[in-house]
Amino acid sequence: MILPLFFIFCLLSSTSQASVVDFCVADYAAPNSPAGYSCKKPAKVTVEDFVFHGLGVAGNTSNIIKAMVTPAFDAQFPGLNGLGISLARLDLNKGGVIPLHTHPGASEALVVIQGGITAGFVSSDNTVFIKTLNKGDTMVFPQGLLHFQINSGGIPALAFVSFSSANPGLQILDFALFKSDFPTQLIALTTFLDVAQVKKLKGVLGGKN
Repeated sequence: MILPLFFIFCLLSSTSQASVVDFCVADYAAPNSPAGYSCKKPAKVTVEDFVFHGLGVAGNTSNIIKAMVTPAFDAQFPGLNGLGISLARLDLNKGGVIPLHTHPGASEALVVIQGGITAGFVSSDNTVFIKTLNKGDTMVFPQGLLHFQINSGGIPALAFVSFSSANPGLQILDFALFKSDFPTQLIALTTFLDVAQVKKLKGVLGGKN
């Protein structure tokens, strides 16, 4: 009898702790934390806190991956703070690629607006799911799983993505290995690549050690 009552109490407690405010616009003057930004005082909130203009501008794809992600996370879009959602624009020039990466804090949904994009993810049992997407197609990427996007068409590609967190986080596998000071010998031992190949990749991406 005690256990069912305990679960009922927990349910009621969680319901009673639901947010009693409409929003929590990020206060960039206060420190950030794993729980998000502090709330701006309501008297200082304006409609512009809930509007973001950056996704209408194409990203600069003049880089090694020929791609650019323009984020609209809580750090750029104060009105998203605490809402559990965010957005981004993905521009992929011809030959562009977003390397294998993860978002530790969120699942992702992608919709193709222009061009063709081959995208995929690897599940925790190492099953690979890959699909070539065209205009209007949507694909989802579960939270924390390695995934990628490649321009597979003959024209620049454009997609918009949404996340189930105001701050989904990002770690790009290639950059973590070859754009860092991760010791070359340890990379070789843990990836089964030879040392010469690791040094070559670090030279390309700017890694050290």
